[in-house]
Amino acid sequence: MTDRPLRPLFPKGYYYDTQVVAILLSADGENDPDICAMNGASAALCVSDIPFAGPVGAVRIGRINGEFIINPTQSQRLDSDLDLVYVGNKTDVIMIEGAANELPEAEFVKALHFAQGEVTKIVAAQEELTKLAGKPKREVPLMLVKDELLEIAYAVAGDRIEGALYTPSKVARGKAVGALKDEVAEAIKAKFPEATAFEVSQAFDYLQKKAFRISILDKQSRCDGRGIDQLRPLSGEASVLPRTHGSASFTRGETMALSIATLAPADEAQEMDTYAGGPDSKRFILHYNFPPFSVGETGRFGGQNRREIGHGALAERSIEPVIPDKATFPYAIRVSSEVMESNGSTSMASVCSGVMALLDAGVPIKRPVGGISVGLVTEFDGDNMKRYLTMLDIIGSEDHFGDMDFKLCGTTEGVTGYQLDLKLPGIPLSILEEAIVKAKAGRTQVLSAMASAIAEVKPLSPYAPRIEIIKINPDKIGELIGPAGKNIKAIQAESGAEISIEDDGTVFIYASRKESLERAVEMVSGQFQEIEVGKLYTGRVVSTTNFGAFMNLGGKKDGLIHISELADFRVNKTEDVVKTGDIVTAKCIGIDDKGRIKMSRKAAMKEKDAAAAGGEGAP
Repeated sequence: MTDRPLRPLFPKGYYYDTQVVAILLSADGENDPDICAMNGASAALCVSDIPFAGPVGAVRIGRINGEFIINPTQSQRLDSDLDLVYVGNKTDVIMIEGAANELPEAEFVKALHFAQGEVTKIVAAQEELTKLAGKPKREVPLMLVKDELLEIAYAVAGDRIEGALYTPSKVARGKAVGALKDEVAEAIKAKFPEATAFEVSQAFDYLQKKAFRISILDKQSRCDGRGIDQLRPLSGEASVLPRTHGSASFTRGETMALSIATLAPADEAQEMDTYAGGPDSKRFILHYNFPPFSVGETGRFGGQNRREIGHGALAERSIEPVIPDKATFPYAIRVSSEVMESNGSTSMASVCSGVMALLDAGVPIKRPVGGISVGLVTEFDGDNMKRYLTMLDIIGSEDHFGDMDFKLCGTTEGVTGYQLDLKLPGIPLSILEEAIVKAKAGRTQVLSAMASAIAEVKPLSPYAPRIEIIKINPDKIGELIGPAGKNIKAIQAESGAEISIEDDGTVFIYASRKESLERAVEMVSGQFQEIEVGKLYTGRVVSTTNFGAFMNLGGKKDGLIHISELADFRVNKTEDVVKTGDIVTAKCIGIDDKGRIKMSRKAAMKEKDAAAAGGEGAP
């Protein structure tokens, strides 16, 4: 967030390594340091001798009970339905990023204007600081393309570059453009052997950008032949993979994302460092992976790069507002988006496929979320914008040669996530408002395409862990856990289930098999239940004697199965029927005045046989 608004404010042709370092030295746990870092970076550049068209101001805007709040604390953000990070100059917006809880577009626009008013004050303060402490700006030679190289490039390919750029297929388009670039490079080298590869590349890039802009602004013609506000072909498919908890693919033109949803016990939520305050764990995580093959290239596989982290964060915060709370759906949820093919807007495809995978896994989200991108092409006369055009659902080349990539996600009810990237030093809010209107119209089409593939939440995946919730007295938590966790570990080992206990006495029991879940529920419930005469109980044999066997009925309660009650035949030795560690079912046949519990395996077997016979013989 610090880099994106600063980058467009360096002069054209400025290719010198420049580093701004923001170090957090102190944090109070209530105020997020990111806004301080952004304003500090702008101020540092302004007072330095580095060429920079700043200052810019950054604010975070929240909304509580319909009222906008500037730079809310971590505590306030918990009650806010908006998290907007806004960066601008005196009059224009440069970057926005954040999330919202299905905020209506009209309210979102109000938030932008509110933020701009606050940014103006921060910019004024930095201007005053620059007057007091600023250094004269250094003279830096700019690396601009020579006019004579531009003329050669235009003479060689000027009449053919538009045809190459507007080849429908991305692969064919790349080959056609590449062939022209080779011709231009050969012609430039023939006349100017000293020309560097950088200069040749910049000359050809300028030629492409010029042709692209003329075609868009004069003819309203796009590289793949679409109309200005026409979406690429959309399609989706759910249940793509047979064994995952949930999976789905979403395709938009030549961009495709395959998402996999996985459910786990809630205590497997990701723990986080909370040096700046706020939540210390996340139970919903989205990972975005962009392998080299998705753009037809080879490359190294390793950890996620900055781009992958940023795109994943955008998709995650766009979906998070519709994730059910823990009380409703007590699972940790992970979505992994694997980009299979890329030609622009893979993060938006990840939002769509991610939501579809959640529906496929049985996650009861509030409403589906869809995402779309809006681009911008401008023409300037000096410092004044002469004309501009916004366009919906941009592809890779339109992102590269255009001036804006604005991504907006939401449901039918409102906005959930957004991110603005600009190559300009700012645009009027009126242009962004126009883009918001277009994005809403495009989102409607996207949501419709998603619904055609999967319209409703499916039943919970048979491969996902089942859950049962039990409430116990908080004072009994220690008893359930046992010394050094001995008791809870024994329950988990015997049942095969996972158990998580909250401080308020809520016990979450997870198991992938029905039998495991039922056994764990029985064992946990048995810890605190009163034993009833005539009821059947299942438990482990804890010891044997010459007069019978003791079985555990839950917690510290043991019952004696006398040797005469072990079977419906004469038993000479207890170990002939049961051994220590065996799981047995027995019926309580009495409790004496000292609280000693008498059990009968023989009675339980008789009752089971009678029930089976009655079931078979019933009419």
